[in-house]
Amino acid sequence: MANTDSARKRIRQTEKRTARNKARKSRVRTYVRKLEEAIATGDKTAAQEAFRAAQPEMQRAVTKGTLHANTVSRKISRLSARVKSLGAAQG
Repeated sequence: MANTDSARKRIRQTEKRTARNKARKSRVRTYVRKLEEAIATGDKTAAQEAFRAAQPEMQRAVTKGTLHANTVSRKISRLSARVKSLGAAQG
């Protein structure tokens, strides 16, 4: 158990930060899941809308320090390619 005031404060800060990061990651996962579902249905317009909603949320997680920039960049790139390939498969 923490003995000093500063250690107790760090515990409080860590708990708050962990809760915020957990919520942010959960939100990102929700947006990505909705995008995955839209891609699975094969509806390009729905997938594009879901992608437009998911991308800023993923980038926000980077600026807040929750997720690593390269990880999000890679995921966005791969999701974008999958959304674009929907039109090619149909047309």
